[in-house]
Amino acid sequence: MVPDPTDAPRALLAPARLGTLEIRNRIWLAPMCQYMVEEQDGIPTDWHLVHLGARATGGFGLIVTEATAVTAEGRISPQDTGLWNHDQVAAWRRITGFCQDQGAKIAVQLAHAGRKASTWPALPRFRGRRGTVPEFAAGWRAVGPTSDPYPGLDAPDALSPADIAGVVEDFVDATRRAEEAGFDAVELHFAHGYLVHEFLSPLVNTRTDDYGGDGPGRRRLALEIAAAVRQQWPAERPLIVRLSATDWIDGGWDIEQSVELARELEGVGVDALHVSTGGAVIADIAVGPEYQVGFARTLRDAVTMPVAAVGLITEPTGAQAVLDRGDADFVAVGRAALREPGWPQRAAHELGVRDAALYPGAYRRGSW
Repeated sequence: MVPDPTDAPRALLAPARLGTLEIRNRIWLAPMCQYMVEEQDGIPTDWHLVHLGARATGGFGLIVTEATAVTAEGRISPQDTGLWNHDQVAAWRRITGFCQDQGAKIAVQLAHAGRKASTWPALPRFRGRRGTVPEFAAGWRAVGPTSDPYPGLDAPDALSPADIAGVVEDFVDATRRAEEAGFDAVELHFAHGYLVHEFLSPLVNTRTDDYGGDGPGRRRLALEIAAAVRQQWPAERPLIVRLSATDWIDGGWDIEQSVELARELEGVGVDALHVSTGGAVIADIAVGPEYQVGFARTLRDAVTMPVAAVGLITEPTGAQAVLDRGDADFVAVGRAALREPGWPQRAAHELGVRDAALYPGAYRRGSW
């Protein structure tokens, strides 16, 4: 989708297109880890069906799953979802079908946690447990660009060039399974200090081979994965990249480097950016309403592909204002969606849009 050259306002609740994919509105469900795979086998459960399905019945245009690991060792925690075997494909197919039946489109966020893998889930019942899950408690050894650890975690194993080639293949294999599972789009997780972001950030990637050093070296893994996935993923289905636009620390990954990468990603066939920030290193981030939207605007001005903004976008009027200003083409709602599965339905009411199609037939009596 090429942005309108007149930069006309985009209605939050109006139908939109992402490439050839028709989406009922410009509201995305941001990916949020649930840590609810109790069997620790990567297979999504009834929890995921209800969690994602409720947002589909609530009117979201595009549902993006939580970080879904391309390999068992790529999970953030033992309780993460995955897409590395057929049993996972079958379980995801049940979820994609339900969401699509409710009028939503659904994307899988493919991820590898890198040196931040094998950690205790961020759930109340694990409170007090911090750091790396030991191997005797279902943990495993993490991997990264080097053996330098993320603060508070065990040191990872440094990936060799052959290992890196294997990571690329893991993403490609997971992409093939995503097609089998019926997903409408793939989002590659290159943000939040996980493996690909670790390679991008000069604060983390101190390699001296072809995957380190200057900007092209640090960007190489991201581009190899994106190009290989684009070749595997059907041309008519969108490929999205979730990108951290800055490390929030001088000398780290920043918006200027993000612009360079964004242009290269567009060149290898990426269809959209989903713009977040931070995560590679510990940083002092001034979090507040719409605190990441400015980065989305900078990237949108630098490329022709559409951009989604995220980051404490909580009110419908604010979301519409993001579109009206031309800061982004889509908005993603995360924490507010945890509180309110029907956020798009309230948005339609508050913005004066009457759209009965946002409600399943059984819920029409409860419409605003």
